[in-house]
Amino acid sequence: MTATEADGPSPFLVAASLSGAADADWARAAAPHVDAAVLGGIALDPASRAAARDLVARDRSEFLPADPLAWIRRQFDRLADAPLRPGANVRSATVGPVREAAAICAERDAVCEVNAHCRQPELRAVGCGESLLRDPARLAAYVTAAAETGATTSVKVRAEVPGVDLGAVADAVADAGADWLHVDAMDSEAAIDELTADRTAGATSRPRDDLTVIANNGVRGRETVAEYAAYGADAVSVGRPSERPPALSRVADAVAAWGEGELLDDPPTTPAEAPP
Repeated sequence: MTATEADGPSPFLVAASLSGAADADWARAAAPHVDAAVLGGIALDPASRAAARDLVARDRSEFLPADPLAWIRRQFDRLADAPLRPGANVRSATVGPVREAAAICAERDAVCEVNAHCRQPELRAVGCGESLLRDPARLAAYVTAAAETGATTSVKVRAEVPGVDLGAVADAVADAGADWLHVDAMDSEAAIDELTADRTAGATSRPRDDLTVIANNGVRGRETVAEYAAYGADAVSVGRPSERPPALSRVADAVAAWGEGELLDDPPTTPAEAPP
């Protein structure tokens, strides 16, 4: 069941974090089109920062400010008058810094997003990113720490990770207090359907049924938004297209149509959208 089929909030569009690119300037550029923008990812503790430095050494872009918590504050302050909700995607090998980042988010009515998504080996080796999907109890501890600050808490996850039951992960983080589940569907959009199937109006049978499910990957316009809507997503997000205004505008128009109840009633007949 989609958001347009229930009495819940309207679907919305998120600009998803891009390591080394998603800062306040990036969010401001996307603001005419999106409802929320998640900055980062930002490495918080010594182990995750060492891993990020290793990534930079092999030519990946990363945010490595001297004080990552102060960086988050500064970026949020620069977005105080922007017409969107900010968030921060955070990585840490320990729980404490996540709690501190979440407290900043709570003060700014921003979203704290726990990164259980990154698959770079340097990050997985120190217990960050995708490695958290294989340790739901530890991931749940991160979520609890963030949620207890009062921040809206998102968890970004990846589908199609061998040996990982994404439904069980979703239930675990929902039990721990997560509000959003931000799902990189990879090459299986149907992963969204597997997470949202069997939702019932007025009652829930699983913890995950209370999560706002945000679908990510391949979102380029009306056709792909309609596909994720049909699979039960509550919202969609864009990564690299957030840097391409024509693509971002197409997605925003599709999400607006979804919110008006038009998208599923009048599915597109044109070929799949290609990046500009």
